[in-house]
Amino acid sequence: MTGKTHIIGGLAASLAFAQVTNYNPVLLVGAGVIGAVIPDICHGGSKVGRAFPVVSKVINVLFGHRSFTHSLLFLVLMAILMNSFVTIESVTAGILVGIASHLVLDMATRNGIKLLFPLKIRVRFPLTTRTGGAVESMVLAVLSLLSVYFGYEAFGYYL
Repeated sequence: MTGKTHIIGGLAASLAFAQVTNYNPVLLVGAGVIGAVIPDICHGGSKVGRAFPVVSKVINVLFGHRSFTHSLLFLVLMAILMNSFVTIESVTAGILVGIASHLVLDMATRNGIKLLFPLKIRVRFPLTTRTGGAVESMVLAVLSLLSVYFGYEAFGYYL
């Protein structure tokens, strides 16, 4: 999936998560969007990879693309790190929800992800799409509509 789809996916997922928690929705959603792009640090051409090129290169050389940073192991390690160093629970939850949304979206691509890293097994959904293709555009549109819906539910009482 492209960066914009991951961003909207993280937005929709964190807004949906805000419906079932008492976390601060502003912090949760902001962190969810950031978390949604973190796994692509392994790709030098991604938004986060361009922002941190040295880190991106090191991770890519060590693990490759869509492996460690696209795994349950990475999600668990991020949870441990976030719980150890971040005192704002809304931020921790948002980052983790954003990362999870990224993994789910990339499982919908033809190459899938190494969800069970270090095992070399690639995991993907039975129906997949090409990154940047027409189906991804439809996914982006649906996620955008869901973001509006969940956004109204999360922030509508402020209006």
